[in-house]
Amino acid sequence: MTLVDVSNVSPALFVTGVVFILLIGSFLSLGVLRLFQHRKGQGGLFLGLSALSLAGLVWSVNTWFA
Repeated sequence: MTLVDVSNVSPALFVTGVVFILLIGSFLSLGVLRLFQHRKGQGGLFLGLSALSLAGLVWSVNTWFA
């Protein structure tokens, strides 16, 4: 068993990751829920917002924390 050293993770990176992960998870779960409720327009919108949030996470981490 190996442990990961996270002592070098800055608080700003941690908060950014948490906020974006919450956004991605929320939009993804709402999108899947709306698709199961046969509301394809809202489901597609939420899934698109989830993908947009993922792209925002990648962009912000590459821009400010690389």
